[in-house]
Amino acid sequence: MLDFDYYIPTKIFFGIDKIEALGGEIKKYSSNIMLVYGGGSIKRTGIYDRAVKILNDNKINFIELSGIKPNPDIKNVREGVVICRKNNIGLILAIGGGSVIDSAKAIAAGALYNGDAWDFYTEKAEIKSALPVAVVLTLAATGSEMNGNSVISDDIKQEKFAVASEHLRPKFSVLDPTYSFSVSEFQTAAGVVDIFAHVCEQYFSPVKGTYVQDRLAEAIYKTCIRYGRVAVDEPTNYEARANLMWAGSLALNDILSYGKYGDWACHAIEHALSAMYDITHGAGLAMIVPKWMEYVLDKENAGKFAEYAKNVWDIRIADETEAAKEGIRKTSEFFKSLKMPSSLKSVKVSKKTLDLMAQKATAGGNIGAFKKLSKNDVFNILDSAF
Repeated sequence: MLDFDYYIPTKIFFGIDKIEALGGEIKKYSSNIMLVYGGGSIKRTGIYDRAVKILNDNKINFIELSGIKPNPDIKNVREGVVICRKNNIGLILAIGGGSVIDSAKAIAAGALYNGDAWDFYTEKAEIKSALPVAVVLTLAATGSEMNGNSVISDDIKQEKFAVASEHLRPKFSVLDPTYSFSVSEFQTAAGVVDIFAHVCEQYFSPVKGTYVQDRLAEAIYKTCIRYGRVAVDEPTNYEARANLMWAGSLALNDILSYGKYGDWACHAIEHALSAMYDITHGAGLAMIVPKWMEYVLDKENAGKFAEYAKNVWDIRIADETEAAKEGIRKTSEFFKSLKMPSSLKSVKVSKKTLDLMAQKATAGGNIGAFKKLSKNDVFNILDSAF
């Protein structure tokens, strides 16, 4: 296990009606805020009206930025930055899922930067400060409500990059599982895969001796398996929604990665994929993760895959390689049971673009840590997923 410093400062309000904490918490930072959200779902479900009432009751002035879409674009971020600067915004409240939260974080950093927020994502600039961000979560998936990560796309350039900074961690997040009751079957399933994939990226690490982290990771895997299908079939099942919502936060709030480092090749590949095609992140990962597993499996790392097969899928096969293969098959079948796509062809990806995707995924050099992947390796994974 590697040395580490533990720091997860986001305050969590978890449970039914915890949104009532919103007014008092926001006023600790500012009474002049920007409210960021996506389409009309939060208005249809009543979350918007309730949040607005709380803001008004607490005499908190707010300006709205709506229309944040899945795979959020830098265009919306730039618009938000302008609004913040012109109106002396003191806090950004994101109501939604990962795309809305990631956009809010990008705006928060861009508002205090004398340049274009895209510079952070292309590594031309480092985030040194940001406006406070608060969250009301509506979708269990990305874990953005409790981490310092943000992923933004440039639709014109067909690029999609991530940035991480402690300055981007939300000050507080409201997690009311009932707010995810109205999430569609597809988005619920995609969120489960996203959580599962976040665990994979940290579980399959070359760092040895991380027993505690690995057992925590396996618990989150099992939570996805136990409750994923339940949430799809019974959207108002509170137990399923609550467990998945908390699993999503724990999967990517650094608790699994303290003392080790992850792989993140699957995410790099998926970002290249969804930068070029309008594919939901979790759906993209459902097609990539099993093929990555199949491709990187070898005699040297079969033991780790066999451990995964035994502890997550209860597979009892003595031969490590055969156990590993069965664990990978179970993973693929689980994603299929959630009705996630299993091939790039099925979502109308052109085979002619695989080489460009591989090039984009490895633009900064080889990717991965569990096993290093070149551009040719990534192409082979994409080809096998076709």
